[in-house]
Amino acid sequence: MVRTQIQLPDRLYRQAKAFAADHELSLAEITRRGLELFLARYPQPPVPLGQWRLPCVDGGGIKVPLEQLGEIAAAEESGRSLPL
Repeated sequence: MVRTQIQLPDRLYRQAKAFAADHELSLAEITRRGLELFLARYPQPPVPLGQWRLPCVDGGGIKVPLEQLGEIAAAEESGRSLPL
């Protein structure tokens, strides 16, 4: 078993301690049970080996040579500046 440290808001801590005392359980035990319930409710879907693919992004079809990006950015920036 692994020991860990967590931070809880004061109100949640008081509620958890009261629940644990009422049910004669330790705070650690109700924390473990709560995590087990949470993880059972929201399981991670398994990724089958060999079927995962790198996501592809549609760039919109606009192709700009890398060398021209600086010029285009400067032109855009100068077009946006406000007159003094």
